[in-house]
Amino acid sequence: MGTLTYASLHLEFEDRLLQHLQIVIIQKFRRHEAFLMSWKESASAGDGRAAIWLTPNVPISFKFYGSKAPSVNRDWLSSLGRSADSSTGLIVTGEDGELALASPDSGQPGTAHQRWH
Repeated sequence: MGTLTYASLHLEFEDRLLQHLQIVIIQKFRRHEAFLMSWKESASAGDGRAAIWLTPNVPISFKFYGSKAPSVNRDWLSSLGRSADSSTGLIVTGEDGELALASPDSGQPGTAHQRWH
C-alpha cells in the first residue's frame, strides 16, 4: 500500500494503482489543469464514495511502501487518463475497470483509519 497525500487528506492505494494515478495526476498538473478525482472508500471509512477537487496549486505527494517501481500498464493508464479528461473527472478504477478501493491512511503501512489534519 502506498499513500497519496493532498493538502490534509491521506489516502492509501495499492502501490501499482498509485503508480498509475501519479502519472495521470502529474500529467494533468503539468498542463495546469484542475479536475475531480473520485474513489470508493473502504468499509472502515463508511464503504461509500468520495471525491476531491485536485488543483496543481496544492502540494501533493506519493509515498510507495514497496521497494521496486511497479510496472505500468499502458491500456490502464490510457483509461485513467481518458477518465481524468472527462466531465466526470478521474474515477479511480483497477486494471479490470472496477472501482478501486482507497483507505484513509493512519500513517502506518497496511492500516486503514480516517486521518485528516
